[in-house]
Amino acid sequence: MKPLPPAGARPRIARLFRFQWEPAQQAYVLLYPEGMVKLNQSAGEILKRCDGRRAVDDVVADLEQTFATSGLAAEVTAFLGMAEEKGWIDWNVGAEVAA
Repeated sequence: MKPLPPAGARPRIARLFRFQWEPAQQAYVLLYPEGMVKLNQSAGEILKRCDGRRAVDDVVADLEQTFATSGLAAEVTAFLGMAEEKGWIDWNVGAEVAA
């Protein structure tokens, strides 16, 4: 398992992938040269917020506010770890903010 990203690192969709809503699938998907990954609703909502500008805490706070719930940090962090292992995301760790 990979170590946690540095404090303040901001998750973003990896360059190999394109994240989009796919009407035919009625779901968010990750497109890549060899195919497509159809995401469940939770995965889509998390990845929708992985723009390289928001830290994990900000992603969690936005999800908790949007869905009027609390206690999502562990699940979001676990998902992001899995997404990183699959190469779906990487981390913006520099001072610059992704455009």
